[in-house]
This record gives sequence, structure tokens and C-alpha cells, in this order.
Amino acid sequence: MMARQTGGVVWIHSTPGPLCPHVEWALQDALDSRDGLDWTPQPQETAAYRAERPWWGPVGTAARVVSALLRLPGLRFEVTEDPTDLSEGRRYSHTPELGLFQAPTTPAGDLMVTEQELRLVLGRWAERPERLAAELRQLLGDDWDDELEPFRSGDPAAPTRWLRQVV
Repeated sequence: MMARQTGGVVWIHSTPGPLCPHVEWALQDALDSRDGLDWTPQPQETAAYRAERPWWGPVGTAARVVSALLRLPGLRFEVTEDPTDLSEGRRYSHTPELGLFQAPTTPAGDLMVTEQELRLVLGRWAERPERLAAELRQLLGDDWDDELEPFRSGDPAAPTRWLRQVV
């Protein structure tokens, strides 16, 4: 039986210049592809570069990509995997300071928080609203979003790649 196929995107938000070839090799290995990346300077960090790449492959490919990228120091990145009719989507975010965040996503890209996670947080912190708010922010990956947001915008002069889905 053939593995269910899905797609996603890899965003390398920042990497030191000398690591660019290593990032490409890691992605080529994880994606079983020889495609390279179009690197542009990352204006938020001196001597750093950014790139993005869509991918297509079996469900679970995003986890393989993340595992490969985690072996390289100093990267800020995000990887998404689109949901299928039999699997949830996934979003992974990583920064050197915070480490890895991951959560399931809806078809619209929204993060999902389970009933059990909410009950656990409410049970622990219902009497301390400031701590409850902090735990809910943690479940939603807000610290990762806060740190990555300046890197996401990249360079307005960078080339735009238009993607078209063919069904």
C-alpha cells in the first residue's frame, strides 16, 4: 500500500552563512530531493541568510525534516505539514533560545489544543489567572511566534515565488 501523500513548507528564517550548504544537504537527505535553496540575506541578523521551500511527500515527512535540521546549531526555522483525510496537520517552530515547539493544525492552519491539555492547565492554574494566561500562551506557542515574527517578514526585495496547485 502506498503511503498517504501530503505537502508543506520549510522556512529557514535565519542561519549563519557557513551553514547554508549544510542546511541544503540536510533538506535534500530528508526530502530525498536534490533541489537547492534560493538564499537571501536575513536583514534581522548580521551575516545570516533565509530561504523557504515547499515540499511534497509521505505523511511524517515534516518530522523527518525537523529531525535533520535540529542537528544543525543556530537555526531559526518553521516546518509545516498539511493535514490529509486521515492525519492532522503539524506545525514545528524552532529557535536556538527556545528550542522546539510543535502542535497539530487544522486545514486552515490554526493550532489545535486538546480538551485534555485545557483541562490540565485549568486544573493547575484556575486560581491564578496570570499563571493560567502564561500556560495558555505556552500551549499556543506564543513565545516562538513572538521571537520568529521579525524574521518571518524577511527582505521585501527578495524574489517572490508564486505557487500554483495542480489537481
